[in-house]
Amino acid sequence: MSVGSVERLPEQRAGRREWTALGVLLLPVLLISVDATVLSFAVPHLSEGLAPSGNQLLWIVDIYSFMLAGLLVTMGTLGDRIGRRRLLLIGAVGFGFASAVAAYSTSPEMLIFARALLGFAGATLMPSTLSLLRNIFLDQRQRTLAIAIWATMFSVGSAAGPVIGGWLLEHFWWGSVFLINLPVMVVLLCLTPFLVPESRDPNPGRYDLMSAGLSLVAMLSAVYGIKTMASHGFSITALAALVAGIGFGVAFVRRQRVLTNPLLDLELFANRGFSVSVVTNMLTMIAFIGALFFITQYLQIVVGLSPMRAALVLVPGLTLAIFTGLFVVRLMRRFSIGPLIFAALMIVASGYALMTQLPTGSDAGGWLLAVGFTLVGAGVGASNTITNNTIMTAVRPEKAGAASAISETAYEVGAAMGTAILGTIVTTLYASGLANVPGVSDNLMHEARQTLGGALHVSGDLSGEVGSALKAAADVSFTSAVHTTSLIGALLVAYAATQALVVLRRRRRSVPAA
Repeated sequence: MSVGSVERLPEQRAGRREWTALGVLLLPVLLISVDATVLSFAVPHLSEGLAPSGNQLLWIVDIYSFMLAGLLVTMGTLGDRIGRRRLLLIGAVGFGFASAVAAYSTSPEMLIFARALLGFAGATLMPSTLSLLRNIFLDQRQRTLAIAIWATMFSVGSAAGPVIGGWLLEHFWWGSVFLINLPVMVVLLCLTPFLVPESRDPNPGRYDLMSAGLSLVAMLSAVYGIKTMASHGFSITALAALVAGIGFGVAFVRRQRVLTNPLLDLELFANRGFSVSVVTNMLTMIAFIGALFFITQYLQIVVGLSPMRAALVLVPGLTLAIFTGLFVVRLMRRFSIGPLIFAALMIVASGYALMTQLPTGSDAGGWLLAVGFTLVGAGVGASNTITNNTIMTAVRPEKAGAASAISETAYEVGAAMGTAILGTIVTTLYASGLANVPGVSDNLMHEARQTLGGALHVSGDLSGEVGSALKAAADVSFTSAVHTTSLIGALLVAYAATQALVVLRRRRRSVPAA
């Protein structure tokens, strides 16, 4: 029986304890969303402090999402078996430890390793929070509101992240952005055992380690292959990794079809609302996270804003996402899912379109970017609430862990691919567009082409006119790369909007009337 057909009795409605538990479960969501934007703002400081290559910088940013994407399905179903609250507490300990290692990393390689540990621990947190909500809020209208609040907490964290990160980066070293995780984890560990009830699948069946291994290897291999091709073009290694990922993925799917208790219930994808929502999440996050990768560099280096002032440029859009994420709950009672997602994502696409007009080295660039990103935030906030609610109402309560893991996997694959693809595109276009500057040696030009932060560092070490010429050339090249990448992001989101409109045109979200 579908969740949408379950009629709650009055005594089944959530009370004060359940809503307090929601507040506790929002902490890891807040933490992970803060981490995403904090790290984006720390990229220029990382470039100067650890001197990573362009490829290492991309790995620092996206290895976290790669690990999350590869492990979320495994961890989601593991939580269904051992208990979602227990898995959440285990992940909180691991996340705190990995944050400390990241904060005190002394080399790019060490930071990449620490970020991988953060991804491993983070994979236990996200599916646990959403699946626990699915079992705490059984009333349909209360659950819709709870999921809307859960989804908008990503925007709250994204809005708080730049402000917190900007202040930290102006007063402390870049590693401080990771230390803010520790007090949040302590609060989570103290309150969760008392306020959040345990839940699990009462009949989970045998846990299939072979499926877990296949899903991880398939995801990591495929993403590595795509990332390598995007960074370095076609190669035998990249092609082999991509083919291996596809092969392991096919083996994983076939194994799920014959298992009595599969790790991933493929029947979930037969629900059009579920499958389209998952794909929409992934495509939206590719564009959104890819944009954050270059927006923060543009504001701080090209426009010349301090970390705090750059953060304030993004706050209106990230804050508006909170409002639209909650407001769209009302619209979901009156309109079909498809048109709502279409409208939300076309607002996002219009924001990216504005970013194709950003000027070079002008204060006007900050204002134009603020308007464009405000449109992006408004649309993403509304879309996230609709898609997440659709995903969670398509499953039975005992399968909430698996469904939330799929939802989060789409997010994290999109986040990883956003940096891997759009981040690589903007980096590649920047490097190819930066011509030799008279008076700058080949070695220094090579360093300047690695990252925009590298160009800033090199130009600062050169004499007056030569350094200024290199800085100006780097700004022009990077801005041009941003224009092209923003256009790609706009087209990607427009495609996702059209797909949702066509497939879900007549699908209504059944929310009981007041």
